[in-house]
Amino acid sequence: QVSLVESGGGLVQAGGSLRLSCNASGGTISRYAMGWFRQAPGKEREFVASIKWNGDKTNYADPVKGRFTLSRDNAKNALYLQMNSLNSEDTAAYTCAAGLDWWYAPTSESSFDYWGQGTQVTVSS
Repeated sequence: QVSLVESGGGLVQAGGSLRLSCNASGGTISRYAMGWFRQAPGKEREFVASIKWNGDKTNYADPVKGRFTLSRDNAKNALYLQMNSLNSEDTAAYTCAAGLDWWYAPTSESSFDYWGQGTQVTVSS
């Protein structure tokens, strides 16, 4: 079982950038597809991005395409989400997840088995 800890959230002005990290322990992330989800106040959790076990396939939600970039470093047991051109709609708690369906980049919550505690991203306009 892998444990996930997110970092890198914070307060940023609209148009700015943040880089979220997800560090794993208790297992190697190379066994997992990885992803990010987010939940804004009063809204359901939504898919943001995911990446196949070896990094050669990614999926992004439409609202973040062209602005967010997901990458992974299996040697460091880490996942990264580079977020550029942030706007108020990106304000949410961002959670890292690992899924046993390692052979593709899932987009459904049900495809992920382990979850972190989340890190808050707040974009001020």
